[in-house]
Amino acid sequence: MNKAEFLRELTDKRAEWDDLLAQIPEELMTVPGVNEDGWSVKDIITHVAWYENEATHILRSHSLSSESAENDRIWGLPINERNSAIYEQNRNLTLRDALVMGQDAFRAFLHEAQELSEEDLSDPARYKDMPADWTPWEVVASNTFEHYPDHVAEIRAWKRTILNS
Repeated sequence: MNKAEFLRELTDKRAEWDDLLAQIPEELMTVPGVNEDGWSVKDIITHVAWYENEATHILRSHSLSSESAENDRIWGLPINERNSAIYEQNRNLTLRDALVMGQDAFRAFLHEAQELSEEDLSDPARYKDMPADWTPWEVVASNTFEHYPDHVAEIRAWKRTILNS
């Protein structure tokens, strides 16, 4: 995938994400039960933002190491435990803080993505600790715009049930 395609996918999928979130009344964003873990829309927003912040750090630092030892520890957990740890880290945020976190995470990621070279997207040697058989754009996409559809499906199903729409 070249840079133009990457940015187009990113912005298209983010627009779909933002459009869906705009359809959820704020008073319902903290209602639990959107997914099988019982998360609310707010919890999913902070979950997605955590991964976007981590992807931003990868692009900014050209390293797979996190900005914090705690996030490095979280990355070392199996996926379900990792997601539970992310939930615990953010569950007490207010809705307003969660919404700001989500928007800030995307803006920072988009900024870093726009600064990428074609080689940054395709050459794993440009990133510290990245295995040679990994493709950077795939690593980053799986934690950002390719991550959205999983949660879009959950939120849409919940929305149909709770709002009858």
